Amino acid sequence: MDGVDVVNVDLGDRSYPIYVGTGLLDDGDALRAHVAGSTALVVTNETIAGLGYLDRTVKALTAKDSKLRVETVVLPDGEEHKNLEVLNAVYTRALETRLDRGTTFVALGGGVIGDMTGYAAASYQRGVKFVQIPTTVMAMVDSSVGGKTGVNHALGKNMIGAFYQPECVLIDIDSLKTLPDREFASGIAEVVKYGLIRDGPFFEWLEANVDKLLARDTQAIAYAVERSCVNKAEVVAADEREGGVRATLNLGHTFGHAIETGLGYGEWLHGEAVSAGMCMAADMSLRLGWIDASLKERTIALLNKCKTPIDVPEKMTVQMFMDLMAVDKKAANGKLRLILLKGELGECVFTGDFDQSKLQETLDAYVK
Repeated sequence: MDGVDVVNVDLGDRSYPIYVGTGLLDDGDALRAHVAGSTALVVTNETIAGLGYLDRTVKALTAKDSKLRVETVVLPDGEEHKNLEVLNAVYTRALETRLDRGTTFVALGGGVIGDMTGYAAASYQRGVKFVQIPTTVMAMVDSSVGGKTGVNHALGKNMIGAFYQPECVLIDIDSLKTLPDREFASGIAEVVKYGLIRDGPFFEWLEANVDKLLARDTQAIAYAVERSCVNKAEVVAADEREGGVRATLNLGHTFGHAIETGLGYGEWLHGEAVSAGMCMAADMSLRLGWIDASLKERTIALLNKCKTPIDVPEKMTVQMFMDLMAVDKKAANGKLRLILLKGELGECVFTGDFDQSKLQETLDAYVK
């Protein structure tokens, strides 16, 4: 494919490519190459279907192969629908249309659709193949890569799921043209994360180019997406099941997940909650004496420029944070573990070994 960047996720016999380019949604050859059997189920939501992306995907899949049977299922849009009850519609559609173990599920949408489709694929008849076609910045740079799939529970975000890798990730930058500004900005917050935890030069590039990104300059977006995917792919290859280094991808997420669960799913977008969470993590890192003040200031300034939250919602209380963070997946033996910045730009640690009073100070400073 000309003009397409390919990033490889190196996982031995389960390795797969991430294609980044324009016009990929209509490229039937690229899609078909990763749909091995004679049937496919495209899972999307009402918003994406309404924009015509579902019809285009089905057309791309079947244009050169009339023998491929493509079924579809359209789910309601939003984080509040990321649950087992809604997921059941995917299983029902697959069973109604008699899809067997040779089928491929195709996730067409943002992070919610990708996570749910991946978990459906992992569990339908004990596992079928699936392909990711992310249509939001958030999904392109984070959730579609690395095989973390699942749904939310009323008591905690992403608590039910599985590690399950896709056959490929197909990223068509053009699909971002229809993404609302708020969702676009939310995704950029996850891009900033890569700079903070492991790629200092990328953070500096973002500081210099954030205006181009927000203006949706195609070259700037393509570079930011590809660089993010390279960072994510390297981390996943080193630690697929989040034993250590992969946990660092969750900078700000323990605070952020507490905000999402505390407010009610869908009230704040994931990237918005993570943005506030990264500001809190930087604040706590400074209080611990692990970074200098300028790094905290640069973090807040860049996220503020991205138009994502740098403060927590007024509804949140200190007790809500403590209760919700206690059930975080990264907690071990009853001990809260956090990803915090330590050292220079691009360096961080995943640890439960910190002065707990500094966490309390950060919560007191941020909660109104």
